Amino acid sequence: MTVPDITIAIDGYSSTGKSSFAKLIASTFGFLYLDSGAMYRGVTLFAMESGMICDGVIDEKALEASIGGLDLHFRRDDGATTLWLGDRCIESEIRTLEVSSFVSPVSAIPFVRAYVDDKLHSFSVGGRVVMDGRDIGTTVFPNAELKIFMVADDKVRAQRRFDEMVAKGQSPVFEDVLKNLRERDHIDSTRKTSPLRQAEDAFVLDNSSMTMDQEVAWIRGLIQGRFGILY
Repeated sequence: MTVPDITIAIDGYSSTGKSSFAKLIASTFGFLYLDSGAMYRGVTLFAMESGMICDGVIDEKALEASIGGLDLHFRRDDGATTLWLGDRCIESEIRTLEVSSFVSPVSAIPFVRAYVDDKLHSFSVGGRVVMDGRDIGTTVFPNAELKIFMVADDKVRAQRRFDEMVAKGQSPVFEDVLKNLRERDHIDSTRKTSPLRQAEDAFVLDNSSMTMDQEVAWIRGLIQGRFGILY
């Protein structure tokens, strides 16, 4: 299937598989994949390592003073896109439960969102990009040609996150993962700046009980119908 040079925006709740789905689209149709959530996690990791988060409190003044010189960027190698902080790959560090515990409040800070939005726009010049996050279709790319909003049962999402962490050698407690996920849902949906919400023209994908093959079939059908492509 030949897909035009469009921007595909994928939004939705935590651990709905947005990143996996976006990567699948990128590999299937030859798009560049950009993970906005990774960018926010990168800022969070930087703040934690720089001592800007202490006893659960974020030093916003220190972070604002430093963020202008923060070198977060994506690199593409053999089709995979990874996030780097300067000359250091931070893909593993940003996926810990500790980072997850602070990423929502950090990402709710207006100047942090402005920093990430600016980075994402610079990466996506020319289109043929698929990007996932919480406000891609509503704020970052409101004119994206195709918008998808992903949902799934919260316990299913928590189990996915739990399994992912175990696979990486971590030792999470399921109840803690579920609690963190629900807290992030609340923060993401109620924050004042760019809250998580479904764009009016977004297509909803509930993948609570779907396989990846079924998700591929779903997106193929959607693209065919949306753009009149024969396949």
